[in-house]
Amino acid sequence: MANRVAVETGGSSGIGRCTAAALRDAGCTVYELSRREVKADGIKHITADITKEEQVKAAIDTVTAQDGRIDILVNNAGFGISGAAELTESGASHAQLELNLFGMDNVTRAVLPVMRSQGGGRIVCMSSIAGIVPIPFQLWYSVSKSAVISYVLALQNEVRPFNISVLSLIHISE
Repeated sequence: MANRVAVETGGSSGIGRCTAAALRDAGCTVYELSRREVKADGIKHITADITKEEQVKAAIDTVTAQDGRIDILVNNAGFGISGAAELTESGASHAQLELNLFGMDNVTRAVLPVMRSQGGGRIVCMSSIAGIVPIPFQLWYSVSKSAVISYVLALQNEVRPFNISVLSLIHISE
């Protein structure tokens, strides 16, 4: 992992913060993209809302200008909403998909040309057991994580010829 450049979304807290630290400790140069900065030694923060394509493009341009490459992308940004399906407001369900699925897609599409031009890379997309076994009262979270798994399965075959690997990491909480 030494001398690799990693970009992680949603690295300001939780699993993302721990993953960013683990990548740093393994010798990677780590760029963390999120809406808010939480300082962490050895991790470079770039403020970006991944649901905004122009902010994602600017962030990825910054990484490539500084380091010239991106070896690893960890799509971690996301959130969950809870409640009965019939009581969930349309805006909440749209926001869930906008971040968990379309935000992930924005970052992936921005990074793929970089990885293709350098001859390879690895993309990790965080999902959940809810994407396999949907959780009652978390319909839209389950839908978003199921969509992440399908996205990864389709993308794997598209980018394999470019030496880019894509995987979905299934998070199982206690």
